[in-house]
Amino acid sequence: MHILAFDTCFDGCSACVAELRGGAVSVRSSLLERFETGHAERLIPMIGEVMAKADLGFHQIDRIAVTTGPGTFTGTRIAIAAARSLALATGAGTIGASSLAVMAEAARAKIGDKPMAVVVDARRGEVYAQLFGAGGGADAVTAPMLLSLDDAAGLGGSEPIVLVGSASQAVAEIAALKGRVSYPLLPDLIPDAVALAHLAGSLPLSETPLSPLYLRPPDAKPQDGKAVARA
Repeated sequence: MHILAFDTCFDGCSACVAELRGGAVSVRSSLLERFETGHAERLIPMIGEVMAKADLGFHQIDRIAVTTGPGTFTGTRIAIAAARSLALATGAGTIGASSLAVMAEAARAKIGDKPMAVVVDARRGEVYAQLFGAGGGADAVTAPMLLSLDDAAGLGGSEPIVLVGSASQAVAEIAALKGRVSYPLLPDLIPDAVALAHLAGSLPLSETPLSPLYLRPPDAKPQDGKAVARA
């Protein structure tokens, strides 16, 4: 069984082709690039590149895995739209995963089997956060949340905690003020399609169309009739 996985949620873009055999996932090709804008322009060429390197045709893809958020509004929509389009064209099943779960799985590969909180800077003094057990991305203790830095510092109680992600240091500093021991690691961590492919090997197929997970309302609001008239 072949899996095509990709992500555009945060400041990067990644794609991976993997094979699932006997419950084990092996990566055939992958790419990860970091940038803040340009996801829409880069994603499809990147998918083409990993498919070519894996020497597979799209008709050979059985599952398409994608991160569904949280993340930037535009980035999250780009990957989901691509996944839905490719699924329609190929007949492949789709799998959606939290971007934070994918980051936990990537962190697990770097730091081992440890309970952790993934905390990502969401700006405005808030973070996207999710708590995981020692099993990584497949071992979610909470759902993805939008929390203040103060609330994130208390995530999971008062016991020592490993923090990973771009807000790890900021949350650790507040945790220290509360008397809590924390270990901020991997501040440059972003979702990686390789980790997503490994997660997808054990996740069920989506029974409903993929949709983005937004934890914050959009900044831009559509104009009402009066606003248009005044403009």
